[in-house]
Amino acid sequence: MSDESRPSPAQTPVAAVIPAAGRGVRLGPGAPKALRALNGTPMLIHAARALAASRHVSLVIVVAPPDGAAEVKSLLDAHALPGSGPSGGLGRTDFLVVPGGDSRQESVKLGLDALPPEYGIVLVHDAARPLVPVDTVDAVIEAVRDGAPAVVPALPLADTVKEVEPATEAGAPEPVVATPERARLRAVQTPQGFDRATLVRAHETVTDNVTDDASMVEQLGLTVVAVPGHEEAFKVTRPLDLVLAEAVLARRRLNDGF
Repeated sequence: MSDESRPSPAQTPVAAVIPAAGRGVRLGPGAPKALRALNGTPMLIHAARALAASRHVSLVIVVAPPDGAAEVKSLLDAHALPGSGPSGGLGRTDFLVVPGGDSRQESVKLGLDALPPEYGIVLVHDAARPLVPVDTVDAVIEAVRDGAPAVVPALPLADTVKEVEPATEAGAPEPVVATPERARLRAVQTPQGFDRATLVRAHETVTDNVTDDASMVEQLGLTVVAVPGHEEAFKVTRPLDLVLAEAVLARRRLNDGF
């Protein structure tokens, strides 16, 4: 594509990938974590709606469990917002479901492989963060459009953090080896945003098992920047998190009619 025909940063189409192929064992037995109900609706649907709420996001690729793509497609169709088309789009946002892999990293890569070529900015969002506000989504996109190759929403830590020597047995005491300076630490959330070419190169280059996509970009030697996150973008990992998420939804219904 020539410089004349390449879209400006403000016009670059934005897509999002939601890896939702994990089992979520910390929430206990049952359905995969992304399909657990929150206020009667699967967390995946809440997360998909949160991304679709951004006027910038025109495509969301949901990476389903390897044997559950049909089920996820049916869920998206059943919970479509008013104005959705027969293809499964929610409002101005189109949806595509692809089967995932054995790891989160593999699932994100499969989502990237399914992206049409015109999308130059990619968000990667945890289905287990169903309540991320649209302002956070937009802030991440804006930072990528301003030139950052990788962007993460992040919050300052309220607790003091200790580095320990991990115990060899569960529940055994762990010696503290350091206390990092709390002011320099952040708790990272999603969606994380990327220049597409950068994220593709990271997935083609980095083979280590990593916990997020931004750390893969760091291993390329590129700068990752943080923008303010939001307290409601927490990750639903344990049963108590579900209780908190239900409370947030109840507050939204009361205050905003959500």
